[in-house]
Amino acid sequence: MKRSKNLFAFVAMAAVVLLTAGCSQPDPVITGKIKASFLGDSNVRATQIEVTTKDGVVTLTGNIDSQSEKDRALELARSTSGVKNVVDMIAVRTGTESGDAPDPNLTLGEHVDDAVITASVKSRLLEDPMVKGSKIDVDTRAGVVFLTGSVRSQEESARAVEVARATEHVKDVKANLNVARG
Repeated sequence: MKRSKNLFAFVAMAAVVLLTAGCSQPDPVITGKIKASFLGDSNVRATQIEVTTKDGVVTLTGNIDSQSEKDRALELARSTSGVKNVVDMIAVRTGTESGDAPDPNLTLGEHVDDAVITASVKSRLLEDPMVKGSKIDVDTRAGVVFLTGSVRSQEESARAVEVARATEHVKDVKANLNVARG
C-alpha cells in the first residue's frame, strides 16, 4: 500500500513537471523534478531532504541516516536537467566522533530524552533574538544535537551552536549551517 502511494505520488509529480516544463527550467520545475526523482528512488527517503532552488542552484538540506543515501541524493540532483550547481547541506547522523551510528536499541526513555532535548533546543532557538530558529532544523540522537539549515551570518551560526550547547542534557552539537547570501 505504501509503495503504491509513493508510485502514485511519483507519477503525479512527474506529470506536473512534464506539463510545466518549457524550454527554460524555472526553479520550481527543477525542484519538482528533483523531488520526483527522490520519490522514485528506493535508496532516498524524500521526506527527510528539503529541496530549494534559486537561479538553477539547488540546495539540499536535511538529516539522514547513511552516507550512501546522501551520495545518491546528490547524484540525482546533479543529474537533473537545468541544475547549475548543488549545495550540499545534508548531514549524516552519527552518534559519536568516530562516526558510529547510535545504538538502535535505545530504551523508550532514551528516545523520549532525545525528543525533549530537540524540543528544548528548538524552543530556545525560536526565543533567541539573534537566531532565526525557524530556518534551522534540529535533530537529536543519543544526546547529540544536529543543527542543519540557513542562517544570516557567522555570528548567528555561532549563537545557534552556543544556545544548543547550553541546553540541558546536550552532550554535543554538530552544526551544518549555511550562511545565506542575499
